[in-house]
Amino acid sequence: MSPVLQLLSQLVRINSVNPAYADGPGEAQIAAFIQQFFEEHEISVTSREVFPGRPNILARLPGRNRSRCLVLEAHTDTVSIKGMTIPPFDPCIRDGKLHGRGSCDTKAGLAAMMQAMISLKEEGVTPPCDVLLCAAVDEEYSYRGVVSLCQDLRADAAIVAEPTGLRCVIATKGVLRWRIRVQGRAAHSSRPQLGINAITHMARLIIALEDDTASLGHRPHPLLGPPTCNVGVIHGGVQVNFVPDECVIEIDRRLLPGETVAGVLAHYQGILDDLAARFPGFDAAMEEPMLTDEALETASDQPVVRTATAVLESLGLEPRPCGVPFGCDASKLSRAGVPSIVFGPGSIDRAHAAVEYVETAEVEQAVEFYRRFILAFEGDAPTLRNLAPSAMPPS
Repeated sequence: MSPVLQLLSQLVRINSVNPAYADGPGEAQIAAFIQQFFEEHEISVTSREVFPGRPNILARLPGRNRSRCLVLEAHTDTVSIKGMTIPPFDPCIRDGKLHGRGSCDTKAGLAAMMQAMISLKEEGVTPPCDVLLCAAVDEEYSYRGVVSLCQDLRADAAIVAEPTGLRCVIATKGVLRWRIRVQGRAAHSSRPQLGINAITHMARLIIALEDDTASLGHRPHPLLGPPTCNVGVIHGGVQVNFVPDECVIEIDRRLLPGETVAGVLAHYQGILDDLAARFPGFDAAMEEPMLTDEALETASDQPVVRTATAVLESLGLEPRPCGVPFGCDASKLSRAGVPSIVFGPGSIDRAHAAVEYVETAEVEQAVEFYRRFILAFEGDAPTLRNLAPSAMPPS
């Protein structure tokens, strides 16, 4: 087994389910492993606590130009193992695929970034600028890890590891999640005319949301397609012989670049106002958002994108930038003023799946991508002479 696959196997064996899910233990153990790994390879590493016992790990490889910095970021937490049909922490390899929770999302990308850094260190190679790797907590729930990283970050570019199938992603959708609560009036079910049925009014709202969502398809983004809206949760009523006095839905709205949380919420408030004007007794209110994250869109002429394109061409991989419908930590780095792309091995279709795996060949290719990117990134344009094949021995 190659060094990067050995490393990935070690990461997968560590249960780092986010504590927000199914009694997950959190990231303490994997953070300790990563810190020790870099210490053993004599790379400067520090720990920065985000939540009690849940630190970001920061490793730095000094460059020739210490005034410039490239960030490599990958999250250490995973989603729950509930529903998995394979052993979640047994990273076995079958048919060129390494299985286990987090193998795809996103420990493969993390392992490849770590291996790229230590290979350069072991070869005595000094990169053009500083390289800062952040193994961040909490991406799978409320992304507090990357928010902590961004608080005092000064960097020229960032690559965020997520399963992109070795494509350079420059656009991701944002997300807005919130509740709408419809109020009715309780009454005995034998005399429903004395009450106001909150579920009936919620049904009217859901139909209105469905009609509105259909209209979103008329304004697609060239890389991301249209925005989407999904009603994912509904609660209402007390028991069958009551007229229900309350009904609540939870909504997931995916945002396009250019859309703001305030603007989108104002649009949905308009839908509520229209229903209130048309249906007597309709009383609905929107709660404060549970989660907000605006979209990512990095210009294709940014040095981070041009360098990635050149590296992918040198590897014989698809160089054209693309977009993905999911969100990740890159949008937060971008809003902090760090031009960012998303790149990593594996398919998002395998993330969070009952059978999660990553293709081992893609993990190996990702190491080479990160290596060449580090060597090529000068901050303004790729240094093409640094895109020669790796000096690493074959795996």
